[in-house]
Amino acid sequence: MPYLGSEDAVKELKKALCNPHIQGDKLRYRNAIQRGLDVSGVFMEMVKASATVDIVQKKLVYLYMCTYAPLKPDLALLAINTLCKDCSDPNPMVRGLALRSMCSLRMPGVQEYIQQPIVNGLRDKASYVRRVAVLGCAKMHNLHGDSEVDGALVNELYSLLRDQDPIVVVNCLRSLEEILKEEGGVVINKPIAHHLLNRMSKLDQWGQAEVLNFLLRYQPRSEEELFDILNLLDSYLKSSSPGVVMGATKLFLILAKKFPHVQTDVLMQVKGPLLAACSSESRELCFAALCHVRQILHSLPGHFSSHYKKFFCSYSEPHYIKLQKVEVLCELVNDENVQQVLEELQGYCTDVSADFAQAAVFAIGGIARTYTDQLVVQTFRDLVWLCPQCTEAVCQALPSCEGNIQDSEGKQALIWLLGVHGENIANAPYVLEDFVENVKSETFPAVKMELLTALLRLFLSRPAECQDTLGRLLHYCIEEEKDMAVRDRGLFYYRLLLAGVDEVKRILCSPKSDPSLGLLEDQTERPVNSWASAFNTLVPVYGKARWAAISKYQGAGRRNPELPNTAYFATSGPLIPAENKERVQELPDSGALMLVPNLQLTAEYFEKTWLSLQVAYQQVFPWQGAVHPDPLQTALQVVNIQTIAMSRAGAQPWKAYLSAQDDTGCIFLTELLSDPENLEIQVSVKQNEARTETLNSFISVLKTVIGTIGAIKS
Repeated sequence: MPYLGSEDAVKELKKALCNPHIQGDKLRYRNAIQRGLDVSGVFMEMVKASATVDIVQKKLVYLYMCTYAPLKPDLALLAINTLCKDCSDPNPMVRGLALRSMCSLRMPGVQEYIQQPIVNGLRDKASYVRRVAVLGCAKMHNLHGDSEVDGALVNELYSLLRDQDPIVVVNCLRSLEEILKEEGGVVINKPIAHHLLNRMSKLDQWGQAEVLNFLLRYQPRSEEELFDILNLLDSYLKSSSPGVVMGATKLFLILAKKFPHVQTDVLMQVKGPLLAACSSESRELCFAALCHVRQILHSLPGHFSSHYKKFFCSYSEPHYIKLQKVEVLCELVNDENVQQVLEELQGYCTDVSADFAQAAVFAIGGIARTYTDQLVVQTFRDLVWLCPQCTEAVCQALPSCEGNIQDSEGKQALIWLLGVHGENIANAPYVLEDFVENVKSETFPAVKMELLTALLRLFLSRPAECQDTLGRLLHYCIEEEKDMAVRDRGLFYYRLLLAGVDEVKRILCSPKSDPSLGLLEDQTERPVNSWASAFNTLVPVYGKARWAAISKYQGAGRRNPELPNTAYFATSGPLIPAENKERVQELPDSGALMLVPNLQLTAEYFEKTWLSLQVAYQQVFPWQGAVHPDPLQTALQVVNIQTIAMSRAGAQPWKAYLSAQDDTGCIFLTELLSDPENLEIQVSVKQNEARTETLNSFISVLKTVIGTIGAIKS
């Protein structure tokens, strides 16, 4: 057997296709066609092979023609003649296959050949042929490019909206939407809307979801008509298809925008389908459902609180789903489930994924802003023990937990944290001073002993603020305290101080980590109408700003094929600290500058281009603290600035090389150079085209991102 990619294999295949013995054996003939070779050289033999009554063989030949017609445009005319002949075949399956294949040919001048077969197909008796012909209208329009819309063809498609076949109806809607997209899409008036509503029960789930999406364009003229439509669609809120449920929900929310109680009732009905989708085996469906759950919780806080266990993370779930579930759990916490949620989140803090563990710490910090009882404080204490890298996040969240804690365990946990990490908590000495003022009324000896230890530890790091308070506490414990354990602890510390501060440090102090973490921000309640139009879209997944940019570039990509591919996927990279996260998402639009997402530049190309260009902009900014690469890289991705290379955290000097491209093709190459000793960062930008206004807009975006992450004082 010759090698599959060799010329001998193609010659052997050509002989096999011309062999009358093989032609008489359908199975052997199909096997010869399905060899998987580069068979553009046997185009004529394949055209001859289409002269058969075998449907399977015709499918294979049609697929071959559509694949190789652009490579053999002259010989493809023979294929068009064959396809035109098959469009008049008595068998409707053959007619439909031939018409579909003709509309799929991508070669110049094919429009004039397919127009008449499409018109004939629209009036064909077979529903399968009409389905193909309707979709062929959209393909033919795309082949014509920017030519005027054929009014007669549009009228024909509008008339087919009343076709008996439901799939033809849905295909007509999609074709009209594609053909009339420059004019705003298909128009849904009252007769069309009522006709579609009456045909809903005959459509499959895909068709129902499509029709529900198109019905959003119709606005009922009266309240009576509105509620008639809602009553008719009520059953689709309980459909087994998540797409139909989401489409019906969005239609209800839009039509009932003046009736908030109706919107609330609808969201109550779809709670079950959404929870089922959140537990789906399909990861994509699960992620999209979680995003929509978070959107609903913006307007109905605690809507899913009774089902909070549904959002506990499984070990086998991917990273991005776990992060979404943690976000949801933060919004479902109430007085009844706070302990269970905190225990679950505490387990996540030791996860093998550093990003997920960090997200769990942020979640506990967010809960602490609302629940200042002993459970949160004890959880913080356990976190510091189990996860030392969470210390800074705990220190930031602890000042919000100093409420009326009456429980002995809660008091001990708070006092321990203030003593061990009080140097990072501004008001730690004054909180402990309040405990000392009330020490006579304290009924728990364990709290008093913990207070002695904590105040002595804090005295070592902040002596000026704690000296007087520590003296008063030691005097009380030695002279007035009746509990012998507390009195002995006070005498021990007094004698330990007499031995010197160094001895106290050796006995009491232990090393502590100091990572940089942030906190989640609380979300304010928003009306349903503020997000109803974005429901059942990709806006909850990507965010409003990013999805608008993606949609714009996808439209531009159809008009200008030379633009780079802008399709990209949501990443679940390192979380940005909460105090910076909100500001990063609200970066200014910077005029007309629009950066292309997912620009792909190799390191070699970047280096070659960088060396060939002159610096167009360079400036030095003061920089406070060390550079944290992960939050910076995530923030840059938000505004479509890609990272080519970046030094690890703590490197001296620290460098980063970035790239970006706007919608006009102008490329920006950037170098960031940080010098920790001089507390400054140098920004150098080069561009392949000298455009001052565009450069200034890019610099504005870059400075805003770096300023958000690194607190630049420009």
